[in-house]
Amino acid sequence: LALANRIGYPVLVRPSFVLGGRAMAIAYRDESLRHFLTKATAVAGGNDILVDQFIEDAFEVDVDALVDEERVVIAGVMQHIEEAGIHSGDSACVLPPYKISLYHMSIIEEFTERLGKALNVRGLMNIQYAIKDDIVYVIEVNPRASRTVPFVSKATGVPVAKLAAKVQAGALLADLGFTETPRVDGFFVKEVVLPFNKLPGS
Repeated sequence: LALANRIGYPVLVRPSFVLGGRAMAIAYRDESLRHFLTKATAVAGGNDILVDQFIEDAFEVDVDALVDEERVVIAGVMQHIEEAGIHSGDSACVLPPYKISLYHMSIIEEFTERLGKALNVRGLMNIQYAIKDDIVYVIEVNPRASRTVPFVSKATGVPVAKLAAKVQAGALLADLGFTETPRVDGFFVKEVVLPFNKLPGS
C-alpha cells in the first residue's frame, strides 16, 4: 500500500509469472488494492506480485524489431485500437499506426535502437510503449518473439521469424538484406479471436 501511495493511483496489479493477463487488475484506492493483491497472490504460486503505475487514457504501441551485433531494424510498429492496458493477446491493432505523430515515431525509433543495443539482443525483440500527453513511456521490453510476429510478417511480406533465427545463428541483417523498416501498402488490422466454445453459455 505504501508503494501505491508513493507512485500514485491508479496502479496496475499483476502476478509476475502468469500468462495472458490472469489476475491483472487496476486499483484506484487502498481498499481495491488489498482485494486485488489477495486475488493475485492466490494465482502467483509464490512468485512476486508487481504493482506499477497505470497511465489512464493513453494509447499503446507494439514494436517488433530485429537486432544483430551491428544494427537494430524495426520490422513493424502497431498501434492498439483499445486504450493502453489491454493485454496484447486480447487487443486489436493496426499496422502501420494511424494516430502517431512523426515526433512520437522518432522517439519510438530512438528508444527501440537504444534498448536493443543496451540489452545486447540477438534476434527478435518486442517493446510495448504507451503515449500520453506527448510523453512516450516504455511499458516493457521482451528480448524474444511476440505473438505479433506472424501478423507483422503477413502485413510486410518479410519472414521475420526466419530472419531472427538466422541472426541468432550468427548472420548479420545486412547480409540478409534487411536493413530498414519495410513499407506496407495500405493498413492491416489484427483482431483478437476469442474461443467462445470454451466459454460456458456463449
